[in-house]
Amino acid sequence: MVTAANPGVKTINLDQIAEELITVAGYTPSFKNYRENPKDKPYPASLCVSINDEIVHGIPSQYVIKKGDVVSLDLGLYYKGYHLDMARTINIGNSNKREVLLVDATFRALMAGIEEVRPGKHFGDIGYAIKKTGDDCGFAVVRELCGHGIGHHLHEEPQILNYGRRYSGEEIKEGMVFCIEPMLTMGHSQIKRSKDGFAFVTADGSTAAHFEHTIAVTKQGYRILTVL
Repeated sequence: MVTAANPGVKTINLDQIAEELITVAGYTPSFKNYRENPKDKPYPASLCVSINDEIVHGIPSQYVIKKGDVVSLDLGLYYKGYHLDMARTINIGNSNKREVLLVDATFRALMAGIEEVRPGKHFGDIGYAIKKTGDDCGFAVVRELCGHGIGHHLHEEPQILNYGRRYSGEEIKEGMVFCIEPMLTMGHSQIKRSKDGFAFVTADGSTAAHFEHTIAVTKQGYRILTVL
C-alpha cells in the first residue's frame, strides 16, 4: 500500500488496494462503516488518506497524488474479536526539507513515547516525551487529538494525550494494549473539521504528519503489535 502511494495515483485506488489486502488475508477493515456514536455518519472507506493540511481521517477520493504531497495513511484491522490500528506519513517525491523534517520528527515522537512504556510508568510520561520531541524539533504538537485504548472496540479508554507531565496520569500496567499516535504540524496546533465532517485539518493550513503503533505492555516493557 505504501509503495503504491506515488504521483499520479488516486487516493481512492489506495483504499481499494488496502481493502483487498485486508480481506484476502482473512481480516475485516476496522474503519469501514465505523461510527463513534450512533448518530454519526459511518466512515465510508477502509483506509484514511490525509493529504498535506489534513491531520487524520481524510476520506479517499478522486484526488490525484502529486510530487511534494505529504500523505498520511491510517489503517485498522479486526481479527478474531480484536482491533489493531496503525498509521504512517510519507513524503511524495520532492517534498521540501522542512516537510521531510516534519515527518521524521513525528516518527521520532512516536518512538520516544513508546520508549516510556513499561509497568510502573504513567501515561503522562508518554505525553511528555512526545511533546518534548516535537518542541525540540521545532514543530507544534496537536493537543485536541490523542491516542487510545484498543481491543474488542476500536476506541477504548484510556485516552493517551500527546502532551503531559512526568509521573502524572494513570499508571501503566502489564497486559494493557493501546495506541500511541503523535500528530505534529509545521504551524500552529489549532485544528478544525473539514467540510465533509470527517477529516481534521490544521486551522492555519500548515502541513501535518501522523504516526501510530498499537502497543502491548509486557513485564519487561512493551511489544509493538503493528508494522508501519
